[in-house]
Amino acid sequence: MADFLLSKEQLRNARKPSEDTVLLNEARNNRSTGVPSQGITVFLSHKHDEVIVLEDVICMLKSLGVFVYVDWLDEGMPKETCGDTACRIKQKIKECKKFIFLATEGAIASKWCNWELGYGDAQKYWNNIAIMPITEKRRDVFSGSEYLQIYPVIKSDYEYIVTGCYVEYEGKRISLVEWLKR
Repeated sequence: MADFLLSKEQLRNARKPSEDTVLLNEARNNRSTGVPSQGITVFLSHKHDEVIVLEDVICMLKSLGVFVYVDWLDEGMPKETCGDTACRIKQKIKECKKFIFLATEGAIASKWCNWELGYGDAQKYWNNIAIMPITEKRRDVFSGSEYLQIYPVIKSDYEYIVTGCYVEYEGKRISLVEWLKR
């Protein structure tokens, strides 16, 4: 079976309007200062101005029963970016079980996203970190930086739908749901 990177189009088409609103409102209403001590928790590293793709990924992960930590939804985050921002992000990366780098072209170019990935690498590497490359359109080639090749990658078995997602690393595959539970 062929494997595919997730595209913005694929993620957008996978969202169900009724569930979509519920899941996003739930994420927004969970504006808390903490990460739940129970359940699956994911720190989602992303480029802040890529709101639509971020919301698509949040909906996908929330539909799997995951608590998704997004820094700008955290009421405990300083209003202005400063050293305390970095300290808070470090704390949240440690608290969350999993770390997913939403690898869009914008995120790869972002100094903050790369800093988060480096810190996530030190805290979560190997079994609890993955990149999720997001391409513009179906069948686009991911042109991420070479250093991203060392990380497990979230892919899909299908070109048009977001089901069948798995994490691939060292030539092995595990379903995304199973990886999140580990």
